[in-house]
Amino acid sequence: MIEWTLANQTLFNAGVSAVTVIIWVIYAQLLYSGFRRQRTPSVTINRGRQKDLDALCIISNMSQEAVYVEYILATLRTSKGTVSMDVTDCERFSSEERDDENGQGQNASALSDNLHDNTRQGPMLSGRFMHIGTFNGVIMRLARAAGIPMRGNRPEGDIHLECLTIQIIALYGPDSRPISASRSFNIKNEQGEGILTPSSWQTYQGVSFLHRRRLTKIVDEMNETNFSISSTIRMDRD
Repeated sequence: MIEWTLANQTLFNAGVSAVTVIIWVIYAQLLYSGFRRQRTPSVTINRGRQKDLDALCIISNMSQEAVYVEYILATLRTSKGTVSMDVTDCERFSSEERDDENGQGQNASALSDNLHDNTRQGPMLSGRFMHIGTFNGVIMRLARAAGIPMRGNRPEGDIHLECLTIQIIALYGPDSRPISASRSFNIKNEQGEGILTPSSWQTYQGVSFLHRRRLTKIVDEMNETNFSISSTIRMDRD
């Protein structure tokens, strides 16, 4: 064995060097994967408290660092078009109407001077969460803006609600380009009850370089036009 090793020393050294390189590459890959996982933002959107339209829309920051929420956009798809709206700021309603949007019970007071009661914009620390009211409250807000007559949680006439998408646009870390997180929920009516089901098992994370680059242009346009709502819904008028 020793004689064979001495006779093939060059080949033996090359093999040892190759194995060493492979080990270091694997080790470096593991270090990079761990670093990337820690640096990759993750924001989840889910239902809370219930599973129907009265469920709270909960947004959680599962990233290693805080995220700064800039926009919360809601898009309602119907059988007659879509309506998109900036729902970052809270609406000013009477107590009864505000109860329906935020799901806080009949004893909720009028909108206070607390910043958190007026807007959802701002930093959200790692491991923290917030809610933007009930899904039904968001749908009602979009329906009012689009001129869709509602009776309870169902639209009147021949229009049908199909899907609600919630999108979060935020800043993460020192990068000036925004990130996004979005999730869609299908809307079905069974026996007069609104049923809400996620269209996918996870929240889509818009964190790639190309996505963030496109998102930057979208945010710039929203800021320039002072975006609040856009709608393609055309209601038939008798």
